Amino acid sequence: MNNDSANDALKPEELKPEDWAGEMGLKWLASLSLFEEMIAPIGDALLGRADYHDGETVIDLGCGGGATTLAISRNVAPSGKVMGVDISPDLVAAAQQRAEQSGATNIGFTCADASTVSLADAPYDRLFSRFGSMFFEDPVSAFSHLHSLLRKGGRIDLAVWGPPRDNLWMMEMMGVVRNHVEVPPAVPRAPGPFAFEDLEYLGEIMVGSGFSEVKVETYDGLQPVGGVGATPEKAVEFAFASLAVGRLLNDKGEATREAAGRELADVFARHHIPGKGVMMQGKAWLVSAIA
Repeated sequence: MNNDSANDALKPEELKPEDWAGEMGLKWLASLSLFEEMIAPIGDALLGRADYHDGETVIDLGCGGGATTLAISRNVAPSGKVMGVDISPDLVAAAQQRAEQSGATNIGFTCADASTVSLADAPYDRLFSRFGSMFFEDPVSAFSHLHSLLRKGGRIDLAVWGPPRDNLWMMEMMGVVRNHVEVPPAVPRAPGPFAFEDLEYLGEIMVGSGFSEVKVETYDGLQPVGGVGATPEKAVEFAFASLAVGRLLNDKGEATREAAGRELADVFARHHIPGKGVMMQGKAWLVSAIA
């Protein structure tokens, strides 16, 4: 590294809270298909576990671009309905357009903070969230509000990330970044992707919010970083443009970013499977509870 990069590397980086209503929502939208391909296997597993049926009413929390909302709408058709909720106006607009193009008539979207959202058709039978529930500043308050949107005996199904050490897609990328900049230690239980890695804490949140019969199933599998079929180089582009590693390297100068990019491409090459992409280990908790 040059002297400027070396000096920068001595300064701890701070990752600001993720602005899902603004910057992060736009980044997700810009790489929507790639994000969805990366986490689709986990979403499919959660949908299978939820096992929706005709006539059920469902809230899709943190619906993003609407892929899971559309899948749920098909499962509860013809007499059921689903409402997608997301804090990003850009993602909600994209989801609405997608639903219109699909011809689905039992689907709607609301742009709102899920911790305070008001839904005219509440209470609903079910609530679903694929990685949309880990960012609440006050999770007990937020989940207590979500509990109030469900009928008594209704069910919540969540996918949340397991421990970072079991998610090599994150750990190996952050290992590369740490070779170039100082990364602050993770704060346990803080809002963010791994807020609910600790199942004891997650159980406390659910029970403290009024839920019962909390059950957890482990999902372990390989995920295509940067989308299905991505080359190591394309996966680096995705990571730098869309994930936390890119945010940490944003202001470190071109030389540092290029060096980190080469190193990350080497890491991704070790996990590359021709025809499938950069396949890296992920672990998630599939959680269900009763209101």
